[in-house]
Amino acid sequence: MAKITFIDPAGEQRTVQAEPGSTVMEAAIRNDIPGIDAECGGACSCATCHVYVDEQWTEKVGGPEPMEEDMLDFAYDVRPTSRLSCQIKITPELDGLVVSTPERQG
Repeated sequence: MAKITFIDPAGEQRTVQAEPGSTVMEAAIRNDIPGIDAECGGACSCATCHVYVDEQWTEKVGGPEPMEEDMLDFAYDVRPTSRLSCQIKITPELDGLVVSTPERQG
């Protein structure tokens, strides 16, 4: 299991356990993390699971693929560390990952 910490816009932190092979979005939905709407269920077609990857983790997480970059055009307040959480696969190397949710989705 990997621990993922979600930080909401008010600074409240919630740390959850995530199964390797699942996605950050799936961990958020399973644990009722506010701010992750995931309207498309993880199909990379809605941008409502937008998160900001903590700068210490951006290299390990990696950048978005072209399809994800296209969907990020629809996200609110996109930043250099923006990712769609449905596209971040949990690996043992991501144990301790920290992401923040935007003020609103799309």
